[in-house]
Amino acid sequence: MTDAIDEYFAVALELVKSAGNLITDYTSGCKDFKLKSSDIDLVTEIDKKVEETLISGLTAKFPDHKFIGEESAFEGVKCILTDEPTWIIDPVDGTLNFIHGYPSSCISLGLVINKEAVAGIIYNPIVNQLFTAKKGQGAYLNDRQIHVSQVKDVSKALISFEAGTTRDEEKQRIVFENFKMIVTKAHGARTVGSAALNMAMVALGGSDAYFEFGIHAWDIAAGDIIVREAGGVCIDPAGGPFDILSRRVLCASSQELAQELASMLHQYYPERD
Repeated sequence: MTDAIDEYFAVALELVKSAGNLITDYTSGCKDFKLKSSDIDLVTEIDKKVEETLISGLTAKFPDHKFIGEESAFEGVKCILTDEPTWIIDPVDGTLNFIHGYPSSCISLGLVINKEAVAGIIYNPIVNQLFTAKKGQGAYLNDRQIHVSQVKDVSKALISFEAGTTRDEEKQRIVFENFKMIVTKAHGARTVGSAALNMAMVALGGSDAYFEFGIHAWDIAAGDIIVREAGGVCIDPAGGPFDILSRRVLCASSQELAQELASMLHQYYPERD
């Protein structure tokens, strides 16, 4: 299986690097966008082009592989996760950043086999950050192996979180309650504007934990394996096992920190993918 994953990964990496050129053409922002579920949930033609590039390239090499893609899902393709090799794609994670020219957006591509993420690529071509991981082979930023921090206590943790893209009043109330908790209990708070890059920051050791409610499988599939291969953990924000289709995630530098944070969070349960 390792040899097969290496082969799949090598093809995917070249496609991601090539697709990154579509993003770097718009480093000053992309003003041609459309609304999706709300006035802060947006899509551009670049999102669609990147996803099409990845799906067509991978299909040409691996015709039996399955796909779950953000833009495909938005157009009505149902998210179905089987035991078959499945590529889970967010073509531009951090679309709002991308539109504004804020340099924190990325391509996120995870490979899931038997419902477990076994390889992941998170690529921010604007600042040349390439995070990668394969099962049992460690996590890397460009060519340097990376590791999570050793933080185990919320009071010493820099915690990343996001408000999300919904205007739902109950969700916003939960966001504000959790933000209040973080700024009074944790070392500090950060918001990058991209779920994948938030997870990459935990893997890098720059952030100690990240949680979010309302994200999707394509936001977190690559980040899951990258965090775990960097020595961290991914769980449900209530403390149970991680479920890639639950639209809920908490990743951290240690099991102790993850569980302590989970015990402090106000919970929100969105509709599953």
